[in-house]
Amino acid sequence: MFASRPSFPRSLVAGTALLLSPVGCTSTQSSTRADDSRLTQEGTPARKPKWGLVIHGGAGVISRENLSAEREAEVRAALQQALQAGHAVLAQGGSSLDAVTAAVRILEDSPHFNAGKGAVFNHDGINELDAAIMDGATRSAGAVAGLRRVKNPIELARRVMEKSPHVMMMGEGAEQFAKAQGVELVDPKYFFTEDRWQSLQRALEKERAVPSQSPSSLLPGVDPVTGDHKFGTVGAVALDQAGNLAAGTSTGGMTNKRFGRVGDSPIIGAGTYADPRCAVSATGHGEFFIRYTVARDICARVEYQSLPLPEAANIVVNDVLVKAGGEGGVIAMDRDGNVAMPFNSTGMYRGYVGEDGQPHVAIFKESEESASSP
Repeated sequence: MFASRPSFPRSLVAGTALLLSPVGCTSTQSSTRADDSRLTQEGTPARKPKWGLVIHGGAGVISRENLSAEREAEVRAALQQALQAGHAVLAQGGSSLDAVTAAVRILEDSPHFNAGKGAVFNHDGINELDAAIMDGATRSAGAVAGLRRVKNPIELARRVMEKSPHVMMMGEGAEQFAKAQGVELVDPKYFFTEDRWQSLQRALEKERAVPSQSPSSLLPGVDPVTGDHKFGTVGAVALDQAGNLAAGTSTGGMTNKRFGRVGDSPIIGAGTYADPRCAVSATGHGEFFIRYTVARDICARVEYQSLPLPEAANIVVNDVLVKAGGEGGVIAMDRDGNVAMPFNSTGMYRGYVGEDGQPHVAIFKESEESASSP
């Protein structure tokens, strides 16, 4: 697409994506082929929206054989619902911040994503949640980490941004602030889901089976039975009718994480970033995204090198991160409505909606999506 663009293996590019038919329905083979033609090889809308919303529900090793048809349909429907919630805000002239908040809340309330209700368990069997939000117009930001009782962490992150002089709060102090602000608190049992609990039990069993290995050698988040691992962060970026960008990210971290580990999601510039030109939300192995300040790096390449957004995002995700050994992906949007959704893992739950209000979602890479259609 661009003359200066590096050449990447096709398997690393976020390729043509399968789009979803109306909410609650699974895609037919014919609609799959038709929908494939509506995306470019970058996973970008063929027709650029003047305003719109992009979301993700996590990246990682997501194998089709371990994702039942029923669960896939539920995941796609939840992604569509989040897109529709954000679009409803934008269509009424609402702010990008409100659209991001609305979309992320939907994903936090779903048990299918590792955020809010569907958060994974840490080593001690506790759910710890992180989130961040950033206003591109002002570069104001709010972040929270280590929450255990806040139903929707994205709401608290926004209160930190708008109702405090700080950028980040954590743990008990953050929850005291939540209570003072009237943010909804729940019993920690609210976050329990059987699937997440069993994932922790399998991880703990794996540790016990190899006691000679140090905990650091057992990668958190990997299911030792299926081999799947998913960095189940959720996020959204939006461009509103006034031309303002915003980004938000929320996560439960990694299964079996220890010692108060915090990933990239609440770190401004790593997993979440927005400025007047560019907005990014990331999902992946957080330590790499922190070290390489992935979200800010993409926007810096747009700002300082005048790179088109899809090229900047591809370089960082499919070159810089790959060389470093980092796995994951991003969603991004620029002030002209250009969209990028690159990832270097097997799959990434993702979607976008433009002015026309038609939500489009995808999970797998182009080759695997196409393989479902003869």
